[in-house]
Amino acid sequence: MRATEQDVQEALREVLDPEYPVSVVDLGLIRGVEVDGATVRVRLTYTSMGCPCMEMIQDDVRERLLRLPGVEHVEIHTVWEPWSRQHITEEGWRRLNRVGVV
Repeated sequence: MRATEQDVQEALREVLDPEYPVSVVDLGLIRGVEVDGATVRVRLTYTSMGCPCMEMIQDDVRERLLRLPGVEHVEIHTVWEPWSRQHITEEGWRRLNRVGVV
């Protein structure tokens, strides 16, 4: 069984930002995913170039995706696409509001 792009997106919703209880998907940090056989490629950005949690986020993304059936390799490509609060999903805003951020 091979993972699909939808499987990857759903799995990434379980990867939380280390500073806020919001997934990297809902924060708008995932800029694309591609499944190529047993390899998953993720395009990932950050809220700032000085983000102190970059390695931790990458490790969490890699660890979670390697648990998907058929995934043997994860390539993470950091992209410095501009990020703003507009990239946060509705669910992301709900979670941020619950913890008093906003």
